[in-house]
Amino acid sequence: MEERTRLFLVRHGETTVSSEFRYIGHMDVDITEKGIVQMNKLKERFKNEEIKGLFSSDLSRTIKGAEIIARCHPIEPKACSEFREINLGIWEGLTRDEIMKRYPQEYQQRLQDLAHFCIRGGESFKDLQLRVMKKLLSILNELKGKNIVLVAHGGVNRVILFDALNLDLQQLTRIDQAYGCLNIIDYYENGPVVKLVNG
Repeated sequence: MEERTRLFLVRHGETTVSSEFRYIGHMDVDITEKGIVQMNKLKERFKNEEIKGLFSSDLSRTIKGAEIIARCHPIEPKACSEFREINLGIWEGLTRDEIMKRYPQEYQQRLQDLAHFCIRGGESFKDLQLRVMKKLLSILNELKGKNIVLVAHGGVNRVILFDALNLDLQQLTRIDQAYGCLNIIDYYENGPVVKLVNG
C-alpha cells in the first residue's frame, strides 16, 4: 500500500483585530476568547489522531493555537518563520477602505495580478508560496508517512491548497479560510489529494 503523509492544515482562531477587517500579515496580534474556543474545538478533533509533527508560524496567533492543540499530544510545537502570513509591506495594519483611499492604483494593480504584484516593502503571493512550500516540503520529507498539524494563516493555507490542486494563484480568493478552520491534504509519491477544505 502506498505511503501516505497527512497534513492537517489549520487557520488560527479569531484575532483581536478581526472585526476591524484590517490587513494583518507580519503584524503580531493576539487571538480573542472566541479564537481560543475555536482552537479548543480543534484540539478535541485531534485527540484521537497520532500526531508526529506540530508546527506553526512564529506569530503569536498561530503559536497559541499550536500550544492548545499540543495539550492532548506529547509533542512540542515548532514555530517556523517560513510559515508567517504574507508580508503586506506599507499596507500592514490598514483597512481595505484606507488602502483604496491611499493607494488606489496599487490596489487595482494587485487585483489584476494577485499572484505576482508585490506591495511596496512586502511580497507577492508567488513569493509567499515559494517560501512556504520550500519549508513544507522539507517537513513532509522528514516526517514521511506520519500525521502532521500546521497552524498557519489564511494566505499561507491558500497557497498550500493551490499548490496541492495545481491552481492559478490569481484565483486565490475563491477558497475561503474561516478562523479555526481545518483542511486535510494527503501526500503520496504520485501527488497530493485534498480531502477537506475549510472544514
